[in-house]
Amino acid sequence: MDMMKMMKQAQNLQKRLKDAQDELANVEITGEAAGGAVKVVCDGQGKFKSIKLTPEAINPENPSSIDEDTVEMLEDVITTAILQASNKAAQEMEAKMKSLTGGINIPGLF
Repeated sequence: MDMMKMMKQAQNLQKRLKDAQDELANVEITGEAAGGAVKVVCDGQGKFKSIKLTPEAINPENPSSIDEDTVEMLEDVITTAILQASNKAAQEMEAKMKSLTGGINIPGLF
């Protein structure tokens, strides 16, 4: 096999990997717990997007005691915490992969 053909195949593979990553970034996957009282949405790459809570998830004994502002505030603080942790984890992974690859960008690793 000649070198030009191998380079072309590598470029095609790199493009297909990028296309697959872009496609997965646009997929929304929902997980639910407690009979739908808690819903979490991630993209197809596993990145957290949002959380939705019902008053029953917060106070199952007396859900009517929970107002919408409380629900929204809890959703916001949980979202912020998850996004901070995810961002920190991504930075750690990227730094580790760069140290292992010598700074070479390998699609799919980070």
